[in-house]
Amino acid sequence: MSPETASPVISSRLVQQFVVATTEEVGAEKLTLALADENLSSSLLAQENLGRLDGRAAAELYAMLLHALWLYYGRGARGILLRLGRGLWQKIVEQASLREKAELLIVRRLPVPARRRRVLEFVAERLRDPGGSSSVHLLDVDLLLVDRSGAATCGQADDEPICYVTLGMIQGALFWATGREADVEEVACKATGAPACEFKVSIQ
Repeated sequence: MSPETASPVISSRLVQQFVVATTEEVGAEKLTLALADENLSSSLLAQENLGRLDGRAAAELYAMLLHALWLYYGRGARGILLRLGRGLWQKIVEQASLREKAELLIVRRLPVPARRRRVLEFVAERLRDPGGSSSVHLLDVDLLLVDRSGAATCGQADDEPICYVTLGMIQGALFWATGREADVEEVACKATGAPACEFKVSIQ
């Protein structure tokens, strides 16, 4: 399958980390209510169930969960999903393997410009697992993270980009690496018909 037609996938580990971050941010009760509004059972989010999902099934569940949260919170959903993305980044750091911890330690020892690119590549690696397609590119001085898998868009269609959790995760990763807020924008999204979800990091 070519990168341009990559199916939405996400690792079950990343979905588990997202569920933990979401439960901590909104509370188990509200999460259950959001799922119930979409006729989804909270048992779907049990760790033993999530751990058995392959990349495609995990993406389907992840997208359904995001859609349920979007509908439940209405106008406030964007801000909440951005915060959940930042919370997801924290879980990634907290639950990193020894190899990942060593990578992250190196990131913080680099000059700031190099930190930005390396931490974006670290995020891209998490999005590629287990078989997705994502990459980081240099645009003059700006950076572009291209996620061709787009798990959040699985089964979704919209007039505007919808990958707020990924956007928040990128913002959280860049702040963690540099101590500075970053200007990040989703400039293309598979939910709108684009071949990939693209996130531009503007370097001031």
